[in-house]
Amino acid sequence: MPQSVSPSTARFQGTDTYVATDDLTLAVNAALTLERPLLIKGEPGTGKTMLAEEVARALGRPLLQWHIKSTTKAHQGLYEYDAVSRLRDSQLGDEKVRDITNYIVRGVLWQAFASPEPVVLLIDEIDKADIEFPNDLLRELDRMEFHVYETRETVRAVHRPLVIITSNNEKDLPDAFLRRCFFHYIRFPEKETMERIVGVHYPGLKKELLSAALDSFFQLRETPGLKKKPSTSELLDWLKVLLAEDIPPEALKSTDREAAVPPLHGALLKNEQDVHLFERLVLMARSGRRA
Repeated sequence: MPQSVSPSTARFQGTDTYVATDDLTLAVNAALTLERPLLIKGEPGTGKTMLAEEVARALGRPLLQWHIKSTTKAHQGLYEYDAVSRLRDSQLGDEKVRDITNYIVRGVLWQAFASPEPVVLLIDEIDKADIEFPNDLLRELDRMEFHVYETRETVRAVHRPLVIITSNNEKDLPDAFLRRCFFHYIRFPEKETMERIVGVHYPGLKKELLSAALDSFFQLRETPGLKKKPSTSELLDWLKVLLAEDIPPEALKSTDREAAVPPLHGALLKNEQDVHLFERLVLMARSGRRA
């Protein structure tokens, strides 16, 4: 059976580069205590992937990452048998074909299980894969072991990794999989928390510009009918270009706040539908003001 790291020796308290709310900190530590995968959901751009990076850094553990695509299969995380290379080498008379282990390619889960020290294992955007993908990993994540049929060996975890699984909620995950996870939904940050997040990335940002930018940003997020609301990462990008172009706080303000188009809004709105919608709302607000 895999060894466990004592909860008393592995606690997450946030880092100097990642603002973790109290409930998120509790969720990470609960997953450590329960020795269960931590399933993180939330809007894209709310720092789900970065959480795994910062938890690994805070705990002093290596980070292994498995970024899921629509074509990803569960067995690829365990291992892959390269039969094509073995056939080619046999045709060339290569002696290494006698040892099948030369053609077994270890996946990320195998690497995590074989690590001589505890690791943080990120399974990123699990909802991109086929609906059966999570179920295909149930046994491996539950028992921390799997069988290699080609070599007739069983691979068992030396240490139980902290598994962090992210989802953008694009599709529902199976109930059997959810039962084995500790779940946490990252709510979109309130203005006070967002100020702290911005302060980590831009510690010298003037308060007047920050206040004006946040007012404009949250007003934009509240625009009804947006296909994609701007996220935390897009706010940080927007602030970066505002600083680079030396945009003054006054340019973000308006006597009629509903009739203001934020400068460089292309950093916040990422499709033409939302841009056109916002522009129409601005024109309607201005027409109403003139009337």
